[in-house]
Amino acid sequence: QVQLVESGGGLVQAGGSLRLSCAASGSIFSINAMGWYRQAPGKQRELVAAITSGGSTNYADSVKGRFTISRDNAKNTVYLQMDSLKPEDTAVYYCNAGVTHRSGTTYYSSGYWGQGTQVTVSS
Repeated sequence: QVQLVESGGGLVQAGGSLRLSCAASGSIFSINAMGWYRQAPGKQRELVAAITSGGSTNYADSVKGRFTISRDNAKNTVYLQMDSLKPEDTAVYYCNAGVTHRSGTTYYSSGYWGQGTQVTVSS
């Protein structure tokens, strides 16, 4: 019903920057919170940053001051600007969105994940 397509990952040297994008498409009435998670090899998936439809943001302590999450509600797109990257930021980054659907007079919400994009930071 909803597809999340991520882009912008890649290989960068420590101290460099990358910008991730995630565009949602499909049967969407509205999008609530959107966020970025990451999963490094052998570790659990963790929240990196999240943003509500009203623009309130939340960051993991490890990325505060270095990463910035933003969204374009008209384009159903969320971004993650990553600056001052460190080798420990290396992971697969996943986009997540809470989507409200409408079927007639019924509304319901579901969560969706993107396919993931690899970010590798070399030392």
